[in-house]
Formats: sequence, structure tokens, C-alpha cells
Amino acid sequence: MSNELEKAHQEIYNAGMVMRRKVMGNDYVENQLRKGESEFMKPMQQLATEAAWGTIWTRPGLEPKQRSLINLALLSYQAKKAELAGHIRGAVVNGLTEIEIRETLLHTSIYCGIPTGMEAFRVADEAIAKLKEEGLLPK
Repeated sequence: MSNELEKAHQEIYNAGMVMRRKVMGNDYVENQLRKGESEFMKPMQQLATEAAWGTIWTRPGLEPKQRSLINLALLSYQAKKAELAGHIRGAVVNGLTEIEIRETLLHTSIYCGIPTGMEAFRVADEAIAKLKEEGLLPK
């Protein structure tokens, strides 16, 4: 890989890491990076940070709050419990309210199926309770 290309990748990765930490929080990101420390996993963490956070999340056109709504719907549909819980936290950081999160999950339930929605609500209920305990959402 050329030096210029390496620099471009590093710049996008760095922007992605800033955005990832801003939305998901340092603890969450550090935990994910620890899980991805092996030589096998490291390229996936780099790809996620560069492509999702550095290329997509930094684009103009949608606000972080809107991107969070999209993620909640997609992760609910895919039944990605850990990622959904993490992105619920990120959604709150991005300004979503408990009601907006609930309405997004209800909307998703109708289009993706009630069992999918029930699972998403279970994950969200636990995540929201934790956020309330931490003072990130009103009780």
C-alpha cells in the first residue's frame, strides 16, 4: 500500500475513532477494542471504525440522532442484542428520548415482526433501566 493511501486510511480511521468515542463512549469503545486485540480480529475493528464511523457517521446529510434511529431499527431487525444495547446508549448520547426510542422500536416491530420487536424491547428495557440508574435518562 502506498504511503499516501496509508495516510488516507489513517485519517479516516482517526476521524472514525473520534466519532465512535463521541457516540458510544470511551468505556464501550475500549471494551470493543479489547475484544478485537488478536491479530485475527484487529482488521475487523479497523474496518468497522474506518468504514462505519469514519466514512458514514462523519458524512453530512443526516444528524447523528437520525443515524441512531436508523441503527436502532436495523439492529432490532437483525436481533443483534449487544450492538442494539450499545446503540441505545449512543442514541441517548445523540439526544434521543426514551419515547423516541420506544416509538422507533414499535415502528420496527410492525414492519419486521412482533417477535423481533419483543426481543428488541427486552434489550431496550434493560439498556434504558441502566441508563436511568446512571443518570443519563430521567427516571
